[in-house]
Amino acid sequence: MLLRLAILLAIGCVLFRWAFGEWPWSNLMHGSKGGARRQGLAKARALLGVTSAASREEIIAAHRRLAALVHPDRGGSNDALREANAARDLLLGELPPTTGQD
Repeated sequence: MLLRLAILLAIGCVLFRWAFGEWPWSNLMHGSKGGARRQGLAKARALLGVTSAASREEIIAAHRRLAALVHPDRGGSNDALREANAARDLLLGELPPTTGQD
């Protein structure tokens, strides 16, 4: 009985990690403010379909694809486009600044 409970708890933790991008106990170690930021970033990445290692160009390309799908002129909504724009802005804001020199 105890083994069954431990297995269910482990499966629950893995599902939580899959759904939210972090372990259930991570807010306890890092505080809730940082956890909310990480959740926002994870949600933005999921919305645009990019990874945490995505480059500026990948984020912009993913945003363009999503914006083409959710644009009000194509049957989407203003709210969906606003959410896509906010996701793009949040992820681009997390990237280190470019120097402009090659």
